[in-house]
Amino acid sequence: MTKDKQEETNKGKEYLYSLAQWSLHREIETGKLDPFDFPKTAKELGFDAVEWVNQLYEPQIDSMGLDAVVERWKEESEKHDITNVLIMVDHAGDLSDSDEDKRDAAIEMHKKYVDAAAYLGCHAIRVNTFGSYDPDEWTETTYDGLKRLSEYAATKNISVLAENHGWYSSDPRLLMPIIEKVNMPNCGTLADFGNWCIKRVTNEKWSDCAEEYPDKYEGFTQLMKKAQAVSAKAYAFDENGNETTLDFERFMKIVKESNYDGYISIEYEHETLNEREGIKSTLALLKKHAN
Repeated sequence: MTKDKQEETNKGKEYLYSLAQWSLHREIETGKLDPFDFPKTAKELGFDAVEWVNQLYEPQIDSMGLDAVVERWKEESEKHDITNVLIMVDHAGDLSDSDEDKRDAAIEMHKKYVDAAAYLGCHAIRVNTFGSYDPDEWTETTYDGLKRLSEYAATKNISVLAENHGWYSSDPRLLMPIIEKVNMPNCGTLADFGNWCIKRVTNEKWSDCAEEYPDKYEGFTQLMKKAQAVSAKAYAFDENGNETTLDFERFMKIVKESNYDGYISIEYEHETLNEREGIKSTLALLKKHAN
């Protein structure tokens, strides 16, 4: 297809939008919002699809058990006619852990979320690949973790998606060859507009950033080659409703050129606006450049 023909095809394309639960994490963490009311809130904000974040249910998982929590997710999503897109899995062990026993345990724990995703009607789970601070070791362990989990997930028709979520996972030069090597249709990426820190000041996951990937737009283009989910991250807006740190127009041009046809999730992550206003502003800006 020629570039002109592709642009014409994408010009009137209608995208599907989902709400990432992390957009409401402050309301949930402060007790303002019951996390089980997430589907109801998403519907009130104009969404028909959601992406769950398991770490926002850790107290409930501890007290009720994971199966009971997942059952509530299903009940609430059906009650409010909400499509479940995926589960963002955190704090379930490290799929890239250098310790083989810990990596094995992480794979087994993630299998429970694969089962949950299948039960909910999701198409995928999003996983983290932090692992070692040695790139060669990280490459080896990340391949092992993604490959073995993807083999199990394939039996449930669920995809395993690695997100650019910090450290080497945010470096497509390292991540994409691993995805290629796994070489399974259900192993891909969740491409996030943000999260481009590839080196921290200290060897901790969320310490201050010391180095970012040199070109986030080129990096995003690489991630989109295997993307089965897209996260439209937003932080701050100017008086014209434009994101001040990320070029949404440029990101959406890359999405269009990739011929991606899945959901684009809204993930507002800042404190300059209250979370619901941030969600609305992110969606409005996304639609402006999508259409």
